[in-house]
Amino acid sequence: MGDGVIRQRLAGELRKAVAARDMIAVSALRSALAAIDNAGAVPLPPGPAAGTSSPHVAGAATGLGAGEAQRRSLSDSDAAEIVRAEAADRRAAAGDYDRSGHAERAGRLRREADVLEAALAAAGPA
Repeated sequence: MGDGVIRQRLAGELRKAVAARDMIAVSALRSALAAIDNAGAVPLPPGPAAGTSSPHVAGAATGLGAGEAQRRSLSDSDAAEIVRAEAADRRAAAGDYDRSGHAERAGRLRREADVLEAALAAAGPA
């Protein structure tokens, strides 16, 4: 996990939202931070290496640090693109909710998208 400008800005906004008890903003910001973290995950190699399996759990790695993997480092532009996609997904879903007569849910999703876009804009160009 990098500590780029985008991630720091989202984390700072999350702290403010938690303090203000703004659950819509908290939900959107946590989701965006999780999406950035998930994008940094490195896929596991296909199958366990010979002799590294645990006798207690099939396919488990053993030894100190065996479960650790270096995460991909994301640039600020990568993180910004992820946040933009999160906001776009919310706006698209809001349209679907509007069409099905759920204006309250659509409004919540639009508010979440607004929160993400505002945090992204405040972080500066990426």
